[in-house]
Amino acid sequence: MSPFARSTPLASVSQPMPETRPKRRLHLNAMTVIGGVLILLAVLTALFGTTLAPHDAGEIVDFDVFGPMSATYPLGTDYLGRDMLSRVLLGARYTVGIAFVATALACSCGIALGLFAAVIGGLADSALARTLDALTSIPSKMLALVLVAGLGSSLPVLTLTLAFIYVPGCFRITRALAVNIAQEDFVLAARARGEGRGYIMMREIMPNMLGPLLADFGLRFVFVVLLLSSLSFLGLGVQPPEADWGSLVRENIAGLPYGAPAVIVPAIAIAILTIGVNLFIDNLPGRRRAGAGKA
Repeated sequence: MSPFARSTPLASVSQPMPETRPKRRLHLNAMTVIGGVLILLAVLTALFGTTLAPHDAGEIVDFDVFGPMSATYPLGTDYLGRDMLSRVLLGARYTVGIAFVATALACSCGIALGLFAAVIGGLADSALARTLDALTSIPSKMLALVLVAGLGSSLPVLTLTLAFIYVPGCFRITRALAVNIAQEDFVLAARARGEGRGYIMMREIMPNMLGPLLADFGLRFVFVVLLLSSLSFLGLGVQPPEADWGSLVRENIAGLPYGAPAVIVPAIAIAILTIGVNLFIDNLPGRRRAGAGKA
């Protein structure tokens, strides 16, 4: 033993220093909070609008059409003298509900097809990509007009039409992300150890692109809201006496020269919903890291 060697206390060997890890804190951007509040307001309006509405959707409450805002009618009256506050509250369930269901269907189908194409490859991948690319080449509004005019403007037809239109876009985003991730070493290792395609898609590839897919979901939700509002504005959306926010703008367009609240308020509601979703998705903490990092 060297005379310069120091004796180490037994306690220091047997009791290693505990590791201290910094606690992660979730820092919410101000824009994220504002967007979340706007989305929550729209969701609560859609869920409880029927309870909060003071009048029925078709009830004529005043003979003064395009009435101004007042204590009795906070948002004025429409072109028939119906309470606009009730109409806006009741219309939220159609705008928010149809858009959410259609976006969820479109993203679910697009993600499933995109993962399948990226993992399978070969002829199946090429056939899916070429078919959905052909659908993408058709303008969305034109395709929606043809489908709704031919099949009718019932709520199921509207929802399925909007979902069908946005499946190709979601497929392309998912496939592009999945093809790149499928070449990573951890995916190749999963293939080498004999994991099935379902496991690779759901456990290896899917968690590594949640961030971009979440952003894509929010963006497509905005597209669906605007397309639904456009169809309703053209008379092919939700049919009277019920109405979504786009239908309310169309019904009361004659009041625009007078600055009637009946035409301005629904347009503001659509703008608030779309801006809120954009703010929330674009400023979500860790969104880009979630899409770029490994699971």
